[in-house]
Amino acid sequence: MSPDATPVTDIRIAGYHAHVYFDASTLGQARALCEAAAARFPLKMGRVHEKPVGPHPDWSCQLAFKASLFADVVPWLALNRGSLVVFIHPITGQDLIDHRDRAIWMGAVRPLDLGVLPEQSVDYDL
Repeated sequence: MSPDATPVTDIRIAGYHAHVYFDASTLGQARALCEAAAARFPLKMGRVHEKPVGPHPDWSCQLAFKASLFADVVPWLALNRGSLVVFIHPITGQDLIDHRDRAIWMGAVRPLDLGVLPEQSVDYDL
């Protein structure tokens, strides 16, 4: 945070999305990682998309989890992702800001298509 930035304290983080990025050569690795996460933690594994979806530039699979699981899920992903890129963002109801300004990247930062995101988000099922 820059010295003159004001901390945001009145926004509630309902949960997080972790998007595991992959391609044809790492599809099996990504599927295994997401399935292992879903078996280990009470989270929701989305579809394994073999094409770019939404703002994501690569094939991806979404893991949706409650904020209370952050300290368990994120370190586990860090230790088990191998060479896969994982994009994590909070869910606050501000989709554009959550993806653009509040993101956490594991691996290479990839260019998101932020033009497809609304400023306000729908209610996500966690």
